[in-house]
Amino acid sequence: MAKAPATDRSDRFYELSRRRAVSLADLAGHAEEIARICHRMAERFRAGGKLLVFGNGGPSTDAQHVAVEFVHPVIVGKRALPALSLTSDVATLTGVAARAGFAETFAHQIRCLGERTDIALGLSVDGQCENVLRGLAVARERGLLTVALAGSGGGRLEADHVLVTASTDPLVVKEIHVTTYHLLWELTHVFLEGAA
Repeated sequence: MAKAPATDRSDRFYELSRRRAVSLADLAGHAEEIARICHRMAERFRAGGKLLVFGNGGPSTDAQHVAVEFVHPVIVGKRALPALSLTSDVATLTGVAARAGFAETFAHQIRCLGERTDIALGLSVDGQCENVLRGLAVARERGLLTVALAGSGGGRLEADHVLVTASTDPLVVKEIHVTTYHLLWELTHVFLEGAA
């Protein structure tokens, strides 16, 4: 098998990098919205609330990543904040799915665990995941602060705050989501520390 010429590989690398740079620049354009979200999240944590995070497939592991960042900060000196990934308990997920259907997996947990002071963060690459949609809907009904991260135009997600990655490429969306939830973590701490 012949290797592609170095210039072809360089052109491909440039194109892949450019797509990510465009999406990252678009994220930076939402700085004020992200600051508003983090301020509201800090208010919820200050009131004794917790973060409930959920998603399917790749975003399910992102939900676990978000939860551990809040509960066990990797940056020394940052305070731990209560967070729970609703994707981590396989027995609950499969039990709810068997009895009530997969679309209810997150909604059911939010009904049981969610309180008005809490934050619900739903992650979806395409914004079409029915159980993420249902989870956010129930969270809104119960008065939780709802935040959603999506790509592909946002799909059908409805939340108090929907941050849409400017890409339809699922790999780019996932990469920008990682940056976004790290920003949410860091700026929420900035607001909490500013109020101390």
